Amino acid sequence: MTKTKKKQWAGWGPGERPEQHYLVAPRHLAGGGDLRHVTEYLRASGWKDRSKTGGPLVFDSPDRTVRVGYDPFVQPGGWTISGKRTPGQDAWYATFGPRVPVEIVAGFTDALAQPYTAHAPNVWQPLHRQGWSGQRVPHVGMSSPDGTTFLQFHQSGPGQAMWWARATTEYGTAWHAIFTPTTPMHLITAFNTALAHPDPVMRPRGHVPPSRHIRTRSVSLLPSQLSAWQQTRLTAARATTWARNTTTRRPGTTPAGPRQTAGGSYARR
Repeated sequence: MTKTKKKQWAGWGPGERPEQHYLVAPRHLAGGGDLRHVTEYLRASGWKDRSKTGGPLVFDSPDRTVRVGYDPFVQPGGWTISGKRTPGQDAWYATFGPRVPVEIVAGFTDALAQPYTAHAPNVWQPLHRQGWSGQRVPHVGMSSPDGTTFLQFHQSGPGQAMWWARATTEYGTAWHAIFTPTTPMHLITAFNTALAHPDPVMRPRGHVPPSRHIRTRSVSLLPSQLSAWQQTRLTAARATTWARNTTTRRPGTTPAGPRQTAGGSYARR
């Protein structure tokens, strides 16, 4: 076996060694995380990878109506997600700063792939359920129980409105996210659900941001355990995509919405 192959297989199989990770709470302060949590799931869900070597990440939905991109080469950089105008839906646009946790970004992108009801959802309900508090002056909004994160619907004048989320620590702004007012409400609801979810998220040693607001718990995991959890997510994406495509091809049925979601570790691709 060559040195390269030995290096590739080191740490796997019967001789693999546990690696230290941390469960981080609240999740909205956990830092950006592994981009593949989003991109690999998109790939498994049938999205077209249009990224160029050495350039930004770009993925298009199967029907080409939605584009997801991640650009680390511009300031401030981060995620851009855009939807084209379609019958019954205006064009829309959303941005996530590079330090928005990928689990929260994935909450938004996952929802692009799920069927949803025609009635308008209550976008505030996921926050209410997790104990977020509300405010109505000067704009409608809610803040997290620890006071570090908030979501607002901000309207400064006719035709000048946006959804705006921001997380802060003692060191200043940790991240922000902005959505145009035309962003479908079920996507905002999905974002809020992921944002306020009480479960911690996992980060490797050396990837936990410093803040007195963060709580951590150390865990030791085998590489094969991490791989199995990632594979379970990708398998679910492929199964959902297969079911959607089967329904689409069946006479007399209505196709499901465009498929999108995510899968995970710490490299760009």
